[in-house]
Amino acid sequence: MNLYRYETHLHTTEASACSMKSAEEHVKSYQEAGYTGIIVTDHFFNGNTSVPKDMPWMERIDLFSRGYENAMEAGDKCGLSVFFGWESGYRGTDFLIYGPDKQWMKEHPDMISWSVEDQYKQVHEAGGLVVHAHPFRVRPYIKEIRLYPEYVDAVEVINVGNRNHNFDRQALLFAKKHNLPVTAGTDAHGIEDQHSGVAFLQKLESIEDYITGIKSGNYELIQAI
Repeated sequence: MNLYRYETHLHTTEASACSMKSAEEHVKSYQEAGYTGIIVTDHFFNGNTSVPKDMPWMERIDLFSRGYENAMEAGDKCGLSVFFGWESGYRGTDFLIYGPDKQWMKEHPDMISWSVEDQYKQVHEAGGLVVHAHPFRVRPYIKEIRLYPEYVDAVEVINVGNRNHNFDRQALLFAKKHNLPVTAGTDAHGIEDQHSGVAFLQKLESIEDYITGIKSGNYELIQAI
């Protein structure tokens, strides 16, 4: 059975301060690893961004989108699909956002101050998907674990960047308790020796296909390869 594999959680040096690989380098790595596509989810301005704060909103979004755009350009050359998303932070709690695009972000300069509830409402109105990223991760920058089962559509239950399977097990139990779909991702920063993600029976043509696929439940999680 042929499966199409996709990375769902990836950071580039263009927009994420913690990343060690450029968009083009990521594309090469995933193409060589046999993936069909990647979703670029750089840290937004309420996370570990590398985009300066003292710039007009429109220019900040342009800089933020550069990782995705560079990846898409490189992907077009080698046949790797590239989709747009981002990782939003709220006081140390992270969410993967899929669906809304660069123009939508430009039209919502107030998004930087949204509550978790506001974010969920606005993303849903745009037809998007909110995934709770690594909900049980313990790190110095995470002051407490905050759970929002009513304001997410799915839970990331495999995250290579966690480097702790117990965090993943807790996330899976949380998702099952609240009957939420599950996802997997590498949380790629360019230092990993394994990849994870989500596999589908059909090739995705857009980020909307990814959203539909997760909602349908017709996919498999990639443990680590």
